[in-house]
Amino acid sequence: MNRLQTADYIVFFIYFIAVSSYGYYIYHKKKSATTSSKDFFLAEGSLTWWAIGASLIASNISAEHFIGMSGSGFALGLAISTYEWMAAATLIIVAIFIIPVYLKNKIYTMPQFLSMRYNDNVSTIMAIFWLLVYVFVNLTSIIYLGALAISSISTVSFEWSIVGLVIFSLVVTLGGMKVIGYTDVVQVVVLILGGLVTTYLALSLLSEEYGFGKDIFKGLSILRKEAPEHFHMIFDSSNKYYKELPGLSVLIGGMLVNNLAYWGCNQYIVQRALGADLVTARKGILFAAFLKLLVPVIAVLPGIVMYVLHNKGMFQHEMSDAAGIIKPDHAYPTLMNLLPAGLKGIAFAALTAAVVASLAGKANSISTIFSLDIYKKYFNKEASERKMVLVGRWVVVIAMVIAGIVTPALKSLDQAYQFIQEYVGFISPGVLAIFLLGFFWKRTTAPAAMAGALLTIPISTVLKFLPVWTGGSFPDFAFLNRMVITFVTIVVVMIAMSLINPKKENDTHVIEVDTSMFKITPGFAFGSIIILGILAALYTVFW
Repeated sequence: MNRLQTADYIVFFIYFIAVSSYGYYIYHKKKSATTSSKDFFLAEGSLTWWAIGASLIASNISAEHFIGMSGSGFALGLAISTYEWMAAATLIIVAIFIIPVYLKNKIYTMPQFLSMRYNDNVSTIMAIFWLLVYVFVNLTSIIYLGALAISSISTVSFEWSIVGLVIFSLVVTLGGMKVIGYTDVVQVVVLILGGLVTTYLALSLLSEEYGFGKDIFKGLSILRKEAPEHFHMIFDSSNKYYKELPGLSVLIGGMLVNNLAYWGCNQYIVQRALGADLVTARKGILFAAFLKLLVPVIAVLPGIVMYVLHNKGMFQHEMSDAAGIIKPDHAYPTLMNLLPAGLKGIAFAALTAAVVASLAGKANSISTIFSLDIYKKYFNKEASERKMVLVGRWVVVIAMVIAGIVTPALKSLDQAYQFIQEYVGFISPGVLAIFLLGFFWKRTTAPAAMAGALLTIPISTVLKFLPVWTGGSFPDFAFLNRMVITFVTIVVVMIAMSLINPKKENDTHVIEVDTSMFKITPGFAFGSIIILGILAALYTVFW
């Protein structure tokens, strides 16, 4: 039935009141600190390792996972999980080699790093890029997928779903990073439990449909038997979805570029750890890596179940649009509609938690970059702490309103998850090249970094559209492979420019890096080995 029952509303409002009340409590617990810009933007020194880890995951997992990744699970199968499982490995790399550099040099924003390492021009160009991508790609896609799901399982219209998500997110975001960080702990518990409930229902429904009762383990074996092509992690060139997940590039190519840029050079993510000490930050990131291993269970498996049931003749109408075209992104909302009263409310709360947490984190990052790297630098250098917090709050409101207005334009999307990955990937190769060379090669110059910043979108655009412009005579590369080509090209250009026109001896734009920063504790090493061992087993079984 396409509506929430009374029990569902009760469950949802309990969740809403719990999150809002907890956020209010955290906000007032240290109210005196809310006039500090570092406290508002970073929650400096007040987030524990488990809050950092939970906040990383709650901010990362959104409707694009529940809806978009389930849709890709319906279309592609388990292979889409590589975004999650390889992210777990990437988080370990970030914790060991990247976070120490930020903390040692007291970096609070990514543009601040670029300003310290290169110059203000590079910093400002990238700040503008990030703000545009965050508002017009990330915020809008999160709101779109969340509103799509809410309107699919309730009587709330798509437009009012947008309004509700924007308002709820503002309630959380305006309290600053401390409120976001600690409410994210509640959000991540809700979204994982709610996600597991939906996965359990999907597998038990599948088992029942094949005459084995509600045996979820039998449901798993049915999946492997009925959709064996959906249980391969690495596609070969004969697979029709090879262009979306091109072979080994998901392990050592474009996926690595994508993940390192996202998890290591992205204000939205890195910000969670920048207010902590190194030991706490690393523990939080490792905790997030463990949680990442769970995401395909709650986001991908339901999509594969819906694929099998659809092939069996079920949900033909629900999985198609008015023209009869199959819409993979309808898989998760269709499944949620099958949940009994009460459980549907839990799943609805989980989905809302994922959307709101992501919106809050993204909006806070937009606010942080604009306030610290644009407003204070160019509009009001003498701005007080209170003024900075006030500007930050106004930026949150304006960004969310703009995104809400733009969101309906995304209605034509098919697999939104892949859309997000591809177009964010236009900027990721240049970002990663600028940061990695800035970290680990002292001879990299500011003009080289500027060239990297300015080249990343044009190169990505040419590689995407040249096959069309030339009538197919130019190779049509998969977008992950385009990211590798773009990254390597920019690195070569930056190295050449730095060697041809080297830095002057009196150039003070350096970042402190020494090998002692990369030492890890035995506990961190042990946890990392467990994660890498699990990943090796998963890729061995599902290769």
